[in-house]
Order: sequence, then C-alpha cells, then structure tokens
Amino acid sequence: MQEKWAHRADLAEAAINERHSSRVWGIPRTNLAVVSWPATAKDKAFFRWHYWWQAHYLDCLIDAANRRTTAPRVRIIKNTMRGIRLRNLRGLASNRYYDDKSWLALAAGRVGGVKKLRVPSRIRELELDIISGKDGLTGVLPWRTNETFYNVPTNGPAAIMMARTGRLDQAMALTDWVYDNLVDERGLIMDGVRMRMHGPDVVKDIHPYCQGVMLGACLEISNRLREHTGVTDVASVEDAEKADEVLRYVTRLRDLVHAIAKDMATPQGVIDWNTGGGDGGLFKGILVRYLADVAVSLPDDTRLNKATKKIAARLVLSSAESVWNHRLEVDGLPVFAASWTEDARLPQNTGPVGSSHGGAVSGSSIPERDLSVQLSGWMLLEAAARVAAAGYER
Repeated sequence: MQEKWAHRADLAEAAINERHSSRVWGIPRTNLAVVSWPATAKDKAFFRWHYWWQAHYLDCLIDAANRRTTAPRVRIIKNTMRGIRLRNLRGLASNRYYDDKSWLALAAGRVGGVKKLRVPSRIRELELDIISGKDGLTGVLPWRTNETFYNVPTNGPAAIMMARTGRLDQAMALTDWVYDNLVDERGLIMDGVRMRMHGPDVVKDIHPYCQGVMLGACLEISNRLREHTGVTDVASVEDAEKADEVLRYVTRLRDLVHAIAKDMATPQGVIDWNTGGGDGGLFKGILVRYLADVAVSLPDDTRLNKATKKIAARLVLSSAESVWNHRLEVDGLPVFAASWTEDARLPQNTGPVGSSHGGAVSGSSIPERDLSVQLSGWMLLEAAARVAAAGYER
C-alpha cells in the first residue's frame, strides 16, 4: 500500500517537473513552475507566475524530498527558492497580499525539515512582515494592504505559521476570531468578513481550503499546547484542567472533519466540490494536505480522536484513488482532473488561459491546463503516501 502511493506520487512529481519546471529567464540555478501546459509564450517567460502557486509547488517538492531525500530533489528546492526570490524582484515580502505571503512562509518554513537544507534567513523577515500586518481594530490580518476584508485564506495559513514558529498566543487569536465569526450552520468555515460603513458583512462562500487551513491551525495549536502544558492524555482526570484549552481546539478539529465528510464528500469519501481551475484548482489539494496531517499527527489518546483520524485518512485515500482512476496519461505521466469524480480532459494549446482579475486568477477554458489543478493532484498523492506510510488502508 505504502509503495503504491509513493510510486504514484513519484509519477505526479515527474509530470509536473517535466511539463512545468523551467529556469527563470534562462538563469542558471533557478527554477519555477510555468503556470500552464501547454504553455503560452508569456507564461514560458514568467510574465505571469502567480506567487502563491509557486509556494504550493515548493510545498510539493518538499513533500517528495521528505519521502526520500535525493540530491536532485535538494537541488530543485534550492533552485526554486532562488527562482521565487529572483522573480519577485524586490524581496519576498514585496507583495500586497498577506495570504500569498503566508503560503510562502509556510512552505519555506518546511525547508529546514529536509536533510542538507536549512530555512533561509529571508524567511524570518517574511514572517515578521506578515505579523506586522495585523489590523489594530480587528486583531487579525487583512487580505491585502489598505483593505477591509479579513478572510480565512489569509488568517488560516498565518495561524499555522505562527503556531509552528512559537507564536502560540497570536495563532490562537487568529483562529478564535475565525471560530467566533465564520462558522455556518453545518459547521463549515465561511470565507471572510468585509467591514462596511454599516458594519461587518459576512462573505458566506464555502471553499475547501478554508476548511483545510482551520484543520491545520487547530492541529498545530492543540499539539503545541500539549507540549507547553505537559498534557499527555486529555482523557486523564488529573490533567483535566490543563486539558480544557487543548480540548477546545481538538473538538473544533474533530467537528470540522465530520462536517467535511458529511457535506463536502461523496458517500464513498471522495472530496467533491466544484472549484474549477485558476486559483480554485489549488483549493481541494490544500484541504487534503491538512486532512493527512490530522490522520498522521493528531494524538490517538481518545476514542473520538481515533475515529477522527480514520475519517480523515479515508477522505484522503478515497479521493486519491478516484483521482488516479480518472487520470489521463500523456507520455506515460498523469494529467489530473479538475473534478475528482470525473475523467480528466486533455489540455489543448488553444482557447483562453487563466487571467488575473481583482487579485484572483480565473481558470483556463480547459482547467486541466492550469498548474494549480495539477499541483492539487500531486498534493493529494503526496497526502495519500503519508497516510499510507502511517499504516492506514483504504
């Protein structure tokens, strides 16, 4: 089981790197992922490059290196970090969008977990830039500078980053704000809040990645609270007082996993939410990344935790099996479908490609052409490989 998913993840990695990986403007020791395949001339020249898509490309490269560290994998991670820095022209923090910067800080913060690599000092500067962007009135991050929209795709990854870097109180504050303001009647996480002249206006849209980052935030916070408080068993009576805070985040996490299984997946456990291409192509991949984290890293010290871990693992493995069964193959390498319950369509070198409007990237006419869609497929297979390595079977 473990070998099967690792092999499939290897094929996904090879597909992305063969079709999308390229030097930045021909400069040696640089790498980025071209945002379409087949690519336009502008995309090949990185006229469009989508900062936050590259962060998830880097995340996937790190996933592969963590499964098996090789010299080529170490090299491409280094080159991709250089490529991102070079293409952004004025430093990593030169970006209006706090969600973009938070995704990169999260991915780059994982570089140090790969053998022979360490987190570049520039990433610490990026983290401080994100933290300094918190709004004084709401206490959370805006979507972008000079903006009064406060959303989960920004504050979720920022909370995960803060928890991982020892800023636990700040991580808790962002996560608590989301739970105080953005949970719908099904228990799913809504998109954000716009501050209007008449007061707050909740944006009720439901996106898979909002669920994913809140799973990640609650998991990171609860696990670090355990370390700080010395709670080793939340079911223990003598630890009950200390366990209350841990349980608050664990309960949120468990409830959210159940809501995802009930309202965002088929009865067979396949994540089934129409996200299309463009930015939306990444949404389901981000969700399964954090579902895999729950399956692997949530302590199994209670019956409810064990059940939650199994549900999370089932969602990952069932989705991965469906995506694999619906793939196309071109030159022996997979092309993944935008919908995880339907057959993939063959990308064509015709028709509109995704374009940026108002801070978001729309999908190509055939969404499978977009790097984002293919990265989600790779993320899913890496998630399945991790879950299988932890001993879960579909």
